[in-house]
Formats: sequence, C-alpha cells, structure tokens
Amino acid sequence: MADTVLYEVSDGLATITLNRPEAMNAMNIATKVALREAAETASADTAVRAVLLTAAGDRAFCVGQDLKEHVGLLAADQESGTSETMNTVRDHYNPIVRALTAMRKPVVAGVNGVAAGAGFGFALAADYRVVADTASFNTAFAGVALTADSGVSWTLPRLIGASRASDLLLFPRSISAQEAYELGIVNRLVPAADLAAEAEKVARKLAEGPTVAYAALKESLAYGAGHSLAEALDKEEELQTLAGASEDHTIAVRAFIAKEKPRYLGR
Repeated sequence: MADTVLYEVSDGLATITLNRPEAMNAMNIATKVALREAAETASADTAVRAVLLTAAGDRAFCVGQDLKEHVGLLAADQESGTSETMNTVRDHYNPIVRALTAMRKPVVAGVNGVAAGAGFGFALAADYRVVADTASFNTAFAGVALTADSGVSWTLPRLIGASRASDLLLFPRSISAQEAYELGIVNRLVPAADLAAEAEKVARKLAEGPTVAYAALKESLAYGAGHSLAEALDKEEELQTLAGASEDHTIAVRAFIAKEKPRYLGR
C-alpha cells in the first residue's frame, strides 16, 4: 500500500487516512489504488468492526481527481488513440465506493476540509459524516466537463432530493459546512479543532457496538432505496432473524434486564 494512504487498525477500528496534504489529497493513480486496497482490506478483515475514513492536513479531505496527472494521461490517450484514462472509474472509483457501501460494518467519514468531485463521493459513501465547520463540498464534475461518478448520482439525491442534487451537479459551487448540514449532507458539525477527536469518538463507539445489527441496518437501508414497501418488509424480516440470532442480541437483552451497559462482541 502506497504511503499516500495510511492504514491502521486499533481495537476493532480501521483508520484510513488520505495522505497527500500537499496536493489537497487529490487522487493520483497510486492513491486510488492504495485507497481501494485499504477499503477492501478493512471490508474483509473480521477483526475490523468500524472504519474511519479521514485525511491529513487541514485544507482538504479530498479534491477528487489529480488533474495535473490527469492531463498528461489524456495527452497520452490522444497520441495512442485510446481512452484508457477514463477506465479509472471502473478500476478505482467504483470498487472504492462499493467497498465502503457494501462492507458489513459502519463507515464514518471525518471531513476536515474541501471535499470535491470523487472526494465528495467518498464522503457520501460513508454511513455517517462528522464534518469540520471550516469544510466545504463541491460536486465539481460539470466544471471540468464530466458527469458524476463515485456514486454521487445515487447517494446525493437520496440525501437531499433530486431537485437540489440536479442544481448542485449542473451548477457546481462550494457549499459551506453549515449549508451542507442544513441540506442533510452532514450528520455532525463540529469545530475544526475538534474534528479529529470527535470523528474518532464516533467511529470507536460504532466499533464497540453490535456489528451484526449495524450490517443489517446498512443492508436494509440500501435495499429499501430501490424496492417496494412489501419487499422492504420481507427484507426486514430476513435481516431481523439474522440479527436476533447474534450473540450481541442476547448480550443486549441480558444487559437490559440487569440494567447494565452491554459489552458487545461484534458477532
């Protein structure tokens, strides 16, 4: 894994840190590969019960595609008569978003600064967003004559509605953290100085929680977004049966009766 993405696991929490602060954590090829590997590693590791996705520096969470690298790749494509550069959506962005959204454990995004383009998409792919009050968001895609990727066409309208999503995609602009909070993009807005501690606090609380139930909640929310009420009810029945059979459910019930705080095992 490249040093442009740091990966650490501690007490069930995997912390993935984008580590190109000098480039506002822009996504060059090495960073995209490393982030994909980190997200897939966290997803597959049964010892990991929650993930914190954050970034180094205080200017940017991630400004999306590294356009300095990108322009060179486009020139190479033009010379060779190919379109290999845009395969990054298939090879990198899609696998990253799939790993974040499909992993059977909660993902927290700690957004410390600008989140634009694919960076916005990665933040939206998380289950919970803790955001510094100095951060900002921008779809950015149309501003460089591109369409949405990194799942934004799916995640953004489900958070803020189709009309507002169309506005932000067709007319890209910087959205302040406060406006993003009011729109429903941000779950928890905190002073910039408190971002790192608060994001870790939220992620660690989830890492100590009922992992099987969290996985079921993620699945049911994703399923419900594209199915009828009748189908969603059937899915809830299926997932509740699985959650009810978990050790953590038994622990929770016993702790409730004993008036004690449950200590979950994540299984």
